[in-house]
Amino acid sequence: MKRIDELKMATSLSDVALLLGFHPKAFAWVIYKQTAKYAVFDIPKSRGGTRTIKAPEPRLKNIQARLAELLQDCIADINEARSQKEKLSHGFRRGHSIITNAYQHRGRRFVLNVDLADFFGTINFGRVRGFLITNRHFALHERAATVIAQIVCDDNSLPQGAPTSPVVSNLIAHILDVRLAKLARRFGLHYTRYADDLTFSTNSRDFPEEVAVPNDAGQWVAGPALDTAIQRAGFALNPQKTRVQMRQSRQDVTGLIVNEKVNIRSEYYREARAKCDHLFRTGAYRTKQLVRKDDGTAAVEEVPGTLDQMEGVLSFIDSVKRYKRPADRDHKLTGSEQTYRKFLVYRYFYAPSMPVILCEGKTDNIYLRCAIQAFADDYPGLAEKQGSAATLKVRLFNYSEHTKRLLGIAGGSGHFNNLIRDYRKNLKPFTAPHAERFPVILLVDNDSGADGIYKVVKATTKTACDGKESFYYVGDNLYVVPTPLGPSDAQTMIEDFLPAKWRAEKLGGKTLNLGKDCDITKEYGKALFAEHVIKRNRKDVDFTAMRVILDRIVTVIDDYAAMMGAGP
Repeated sequence: MKRIDELKMATSLSDVALLLGFHPKAFAWVIYKQTAKYAVFDIPKSRGGTRTIKAPEPRLKNIQARLAELLQDCIADINEARSQKEKLSHGFRRGHSIITNAYQHRGRRFVLNVDLADFFGTINFGRVRGFLITNRHFALHERAATVIAQIVCDDNSLPQGAPTSPVVSNLIAHILDVRLAKLARRFGLHYTRYADDLTFSTNSRDFPEEVAVPNDAGQWVAGPALDTAIQRAGFALNPQKTRVQMRQSRQDVTGLIVNEKVNIRSEYYREARAKCDHLFRTGAYRTKQLVRKDDGTAAVEEVPGTLDQMEGVLSFIDSVKRYKRPADRDHKLTGSEQTYRKFLVYRYFYAPSMPVILCEGKTDNIYLRCAIQAFADDYPGLAEKQGSAATLKVRLFNYSEHTKRLLGIAGGSGHFNNLIRDYRKNLKPFTAPHAERFPVILLVDNDSGADGIYKVVKATTKTACDGKESFYYVGDNLYVVPTPLGPSDAQTMIEDFLPAKWRAEKLGGKTLNLGKDCDITKEYGKALFAEHVIKRNRKDVDFTAMRVILDRIVTVIDDYAAMMGAGP
């Protein structure tokens, strides 16, 4: 059953509570009885003034987060039923972003930006409840609509800071999008909205005066047709933020440059690159961040930056620069890609915050994670037990499109060969001091596929490497750990250390094939085995045979710690 249909069936508070996964009594107390629901504080706006934030307390936030997901599911169901993709609203929607919003306005003669005043504040309890009841796609029962409106509203408006406010505001503003889209078509304009930020663009010789016109002071103001359409939809313009950008000047939409193609502001990238350079030289960098003070106020201050923040910035820059551009497998890395690549090398190889393990594929990560969690009590160096759960103290390297394109590694022995061969060269540019260093471990199947790895290790270290030792030190902080050989030095792969019982498990009547050539009509492969047999049944799988691999990993960690402790 579709989520929208489940929501339509709700006729009471209890129905809504159960649909969201809560006990009705506790749910009702949070919604109707709890007094201190929000922490209220002001934050400075980037262009002056302050914005009031209402942060919901944890229990209410949990309810709102689940409701927001439910409403997103409902929107997806509605769009699927209508065979329609959303092209007007790009804020707070799955598969949409400031990039998709800006992309609609690239290469235009005129770009008009206008902002709505008090966007969340103009959406009150009555508007939310009335929409959920009267909208033909939702058409909810009155009691269910009332409960939802109670969850999402505070002081008769959508609170800025609640997880539900973005998705609810999009629902209410849909009528605005429809009217402005009609207005745009009438005057030959392109229209999109990102939250309260409205953008119109055109290649026409003149911008239509009904939509926007310069006043006597040379400042652009909304034209009568635009102003009327916005007011009729129940919103109002913020006249101070109306602006038209010409082709001969820098045009930006939701913070991205759109003169020719969607791009990052040059100063944003230069700042990120400068922070990276400082990080690579000193091991730290500083960034501006909103800091909430003890008196409830908030201010932008310069604070130590984190690696997660920097990776987020570089990933964002990369996603913008690569959006809608043809893939070229043989292209040379651009300047921004080289910066991103260098950061990934720094974070995961030069200065990892914990031991890093690179397996030959994503399936090996699943086996290893399950085994470590199963024996967390016995391997305190690999995991920390917290109640019934275990948090890993090693990083299982996650392969992605980024690591393949920028680092040239996506698992597999061929990629490991290049990683080993170029390891010292890749680490050479960094001079940051180390408070503590951790090893990088390549865990490989001890079969014919490892022959190339062993040759590269031998050529690099000038020592024998045949897969018979428990580990091989390559240099710097890099190690190779092969799976233990079998009886009579028989070749092995990591699946050999999982119980035969589970390797004989059938899925949909199909048998497991661990090789590369899989007849999908009667066989299934490693990916399904790892996900749907081992991971799904991990509480019942006996991972005892995997201990020998865990022991080797611990030995490497101890070996490197001893090496670092010995000093120069």
